[in-house]
Amino acid sequence: MHGETTTKEKILKKVRKALIEKSVKGINVDFDSDIYQKPEEPLEIIFAQQFTKLNGKFIYCQDEKELAENLSSLIAENQWERVFCFEKSAKEILKKTKIGFSENEKDIKHANVGISLCEYLAARTGSVLVSSKQSSGRRLPAFANYHIVIAYSSQLVYTIKEALTGIKKKYGANLPSMIVNISGPSRTADIEKTLVQGAHGPKEIYVFLVDG
Repeated sequence: MHGETTTKEKILKKVRKALIEKSVKGINVDFDSDIYQKPEEPLEIIFAQQFTKLNGKFIYCQDEKELAENLSSLIAENQWERVFCFEKSAKEILKKTKIGFSENEKDIKHANVGISLCEYLAARTGSVLVSSKQSSGRRLPAFANYHIVIAYSSQLVYTIKEALTGIKKKYGANLPSMIVNISGPSRTADIEKTLVQGAHGPKEIYVFLVDG
């Protein structure tokens, strides 16, 4: 019995010693290397697959002309009214297409369709990153029933980490006060345990990805 206790004590001492040495030396963790394998498929395909899994609607456009045509068709087919857009380059596209929209921020609470740009798309998780530096800010995606995002292939990255790095490079010391990661339409199961879309935000989210 005494010999067994002595053996246990020796083992415990070794464990304690190892733990102390580990804590003193520290653990070298590489936070800079990418933990994910490089994608084998084009980022456009990966993003489309992941985004649609989250109930997002993905539309690929070869150029801005096709973007304008697809936008017009979507709005006309759904007979959507009260379209809001605040971002300059997006407004120019709508004007060329003769899509009627409002840019009066006082009426944003009545927005049915919100059209905005984004900062980045993260393909691995099917995420859309928007920030408070955009004219739409945090308001339009929160009020609109349908959120349409216009993005370009140059904004596609593989991970959210790469997207955040890109935002840091873009704004430098003047970082946005808010960066939001949108993963599909708003949904909750808090109401009688039934999944409801659009409870705290848009019922549907569309990403129009323009090549080039």
